[in-house]
Amino acid sequence: MNKINKITALAATIIFFAGCSEKKTSIEVETEQAEIVEIITLQKEKVAHVLTLSTTLQGYETMNVSPSVQGNIERIHVEVGSRVQKGDFLVTMNQTQLNTTRLAFANLITEIERLEALKQIGSISQQNYDQLKLGYDQTKESLAFFEKNTFVKAEFSGIITAKYYENGELFTGIPIVVLMQINNLKSLINIPESYYPLVKEGKKVKLLTDIYPDKNFMAIIETVYPTIDPSTHTFQVKLKIANTNEILRPGMFARATIEMGEIESLLVPYQTVLKLQGSNERYIFLNEDGIAKRIVVTLGQRFDDRIEIISDEIKEGDQIVSAGQSRLVTGMKLNVKY
Repeated sequence: MNKINKITALAATIIFFAGCSEKKTSIEVETEQAEIVEIITLQKEKVAHVLTLSTTLQGYETMNVSPSVQGNIERIHVEVGSRVQKGDFLVTMNQTQLNTTRLAFANLITEIERLEALKQIGSISQQNYDQLKLGYDQTKESLAFFEKNTFVKAEFSGIITAKYYENGELFTGIPIVVLMQINNLKSLINIPESYYPLVKEGKKVKLLTDIYPDKNFMAIIETVYPTIDPSTHTFQVKLKIANTNEILRPGMFARATIEMGEIESLLVPYQTVLKLQGSNERYIFLNEDGIAKRIVVTLGQRFDDRIEIISDEIKEGDQIVSAGQSRLVTGMKLNVKY
């Protein structure tokens, strides 16, 4: 290559790398460019609050009849749909263990009576008497156990909702029948932790169902559980529902409506809250000294075009991005437009 060609090639190389450097600088400047957004300042407002929460109705009490003895089922006294009263017989198991224990106990009764007579005249030692008395007490307890688990009775009045065996089959541990109380029902609902001070036992709750859209059913809060779930920031409440006419049934879907009165809430325009695609997660963006920060929130009650947001990471006075948030990721610079 001659001298002129070498100079030309060197000049072209310098121009090429200079162009790349200029392009790289342009990309860096573009990346650092702040996103134009609008913001609002969070303020607490007093609003009349009504919570509506979904729930599933359950039998107030459920008895899975699973005797603590093995063997064949001698007789099942009920069928699905049978109504029983407390104390009615449900199942009779094989009586071999029960009869053996009865004979042993009858023998011990005779023996203990004989030893008590001998003890009174001093013909036996206290140790021999105590050993027999211990065996007598243990057999008496075993007899009560086998009687309870051989002749199984209803622990409360209700209806048989399931039956899994027939007479003569071998009991393998799966409940033989299921007894459920349905003249009273219960349900469990999860309430956001911010309402904990407002929810008291005895408070009335209105229930609505899709099956009976024109009927209102009343319930009361029977139990307020004392802990908060750290993963959902909710606490659980147990409702008791009077169902005297048995219109409602276990397994039905219902909506529980609880009037909370006036409380202070953080409200934002509905479009401010974004939803993570493919999930129910909702989030907003905070403006923290010109930097975007993504915050997961729980939605509360909606008031026209505004929605209540709940999170322990937000407070009154925080600046929320209200326009331009769909383009943001955490850490992006913000150009706030007033």
